[in-house]
Amino acid sequence: MGLSIVGLASGSALAASCEQNFTVSGVPMVTAVSYKTWQDFPRLKAEVALKRIAQEMSAQGFSGVRINKQLSTVDAHQETSGSGRIQTLRAVVRPRGKSTRVDAVFSIQARQVTDKKIVRTGLCDIIRSAAR
Repeated sequence: MGLSIVGLASGSALAASCEQNFTVSGVPMVTAVSYKTWQDFPRLKAEVALKRIAQEMSAQGFSGVRINKQLSTVDAHQETSGSGRIQTLRAVVRPRGKSTRVDAVFSIQARQVTDKKIVRTGLCDIIRSAAR
């Protein structure tokens, strides 16, 4: 029922961008809820970003981490409530001119809740891992 992606936000200018792009859609406890954010990184190669993001998802305890190079995505899931109902995480990495855009979406099912601040911090940590 909670979200296990937890991390420390860095104080860099990149951090503000990710947090500023954060949005939530859905009605908690009534419908599925999606937490989304994104960030652009200058001079970052998509292949490098995919690998780093997959490593960070795994390090944060997500299961089933899979890279799809054709779609330029990383998918993972977790089950934290003991109910067998999973939460999903997807990152999409897209070249944009001389930069790379990384989008991430974390989705929980209806009748599940989590802390928005923890999700925002965790998603931004995952996104920023692309450039580390």
